[in-house]
Amino acid sequence: MDVKVRPVSVGPILGATDGSSARIWGRGVWEMTDSGPRRCFGVARLRPSSSSHYRQPVFFKMNPNFDMTGVVLLDDLEAERSYDYQMGYFFSELDLSGLSADYPLDWSGIEHISFRSGAEDPSRARSLVFGSCRYLLRLFGGSWFDQRGDKTFRSILRQIDQGLQTDLVLMLGDQIYADDLGFLAPDQTLDEYNARYRDAFSQPFIRELMSHIPTYMTLDDHEIEDAWPENATPRDMVVKYPAAIHAYQTYQSSHNPLLPMVAANHMVGVPQKFWYTFRDGCCDFFVTDVRTERTLSDDPLQCLIMSDEQLDALRSWLVDGSGLIKFVVTSVPFFPDPVSESDRKDKWSGSPTQRGQVLDVIRDHDVPKVVFLGGDYHRSLTSEVVSPGKPDFRVLSVVSSAFYWPYPHGKWIGYQTKGPLTAVSANEYEMVNSSKAVETDNFTRITADPQQLRIEIFSRKGQLLFEKDYIF
Repeated sequence: MDVKVRPVSVGPILGATDGSSARIWGRGVWEMTDSGPRRCFGVARLRPSSSSHYRQPVFFKMNPNFDMTGVVLLDDLEAERSYDYQMGYFFSELDLSGLSADYPLDWSGIEHISFRSGAEDPSRARSLVFGSCRYLLRLFGGSWFDQRGDKTFRSILRQIDQGLQTDLVLMLGDQIYADDLGFLAPDQTLDEYNARYRDAFSQPFIRELMSHIPTYMTLDDHEIEDAWPENATPRDMVVKYPAAIHAYQTYQSSHNPLLPMVAANHMVGVPQKFWYTFRDGCCDFFVTDVRTERTLSDDPLQCLIMSDEQLDALRSWLVDGSGLIKFVVTSVPFFPDPVSESDRKDKWSGSPTQRGQVLDVIRDHDVPKVVFLGGDYHRSLTSEVVSPGKPDFRVLSVVSSAFYWPYPHGKWIGYQTKGPLTAVSANEYEMVNSSKAVETDNFTRITADPQQLRIEIFSRKGQLLFEKDYIF
């Protein structure tokens, strides 16, 4: 008798996808016995969309240590080709090594999901959607504001259905708000953080979007607590932080291109960092971690937003001569800066030494086509930084936030949008050409070819609010 394959309880999430492979994440369920949780296995299979025959299934473990989730690598793809896949889970008393291609499976209850593999041709135009800060209040086991927040992702899906090219999605932090009401009911335990992710990632429209558009993530403070680690106590460091980071690894980091995967779909090693790089067509991405590697100090010159290792990797990546558009993805904006001194400490402005080092390497090595993508501010805009005496130096910042925020956004009066940029450097940097800010729920679409960007900001319900062409 064939074993019934069941739909995953959360997901699938199509993660890192290039011209030859795709990572797909999903969650099974807990089912307890007297001796502990039943053995739960994930299974996926793939076919070219032009074919009616699936390849042999690939099995992987749904790990009870990671909330019954797992990641599968589907490889041997061809670049820029359409594929279909199915993913589900089942229970078996066998070991993973005992599951083979002829294991009898019934796929009748599993949907067919399509996606397109990445582009390896560096001249290929790409279109990406990005943003941050999707608020979903979850208290006492329930969800509030769920349908309103999910409408942002419905609007993105409608654009895709209308034929608008969408190659990838970037989520720049605050995918959950683990501290809904601040000190009243913040998450503290691993079970609470996991439940938060299950709720946030199970909404129908975000779930559909992430299942067939490659989605890349990084974290910000609300995956742990507001302004982390500014107000962290010693107890937070040994209780809250490990729980939050374990849940982040389970639900966000695991499907990023961070750790290599080997036979039987095992990841190699233990994550020692959360920043990573990837390429797609004419676009080159460095996705930073500007939250967990911070060094705090009363001396602003000693405050660091990332480790020396990450900074060195970023500078090396910037000068690698790829000729591609260099997108630096950072959960807090590289610029513009808050006016409030307390707010400045939490952003790149609170790390003027490292910001100067990044700008200097771009300036001194004449690195072209550098674009910083940021979130966090609950408003969206574009801005540029130039350097007097260096007419060819110009970098762009595009800020996009919030996907959804149920409270008043406030007015754009608390941020510097022109004038000198604070950076520890022998060079001068000045912010110019800042656009008017969009101060409502939104997402941003960037369509990139090797010579220019098309930047469009859409409201939560899909109305075009801002558009700009940027020529390199």
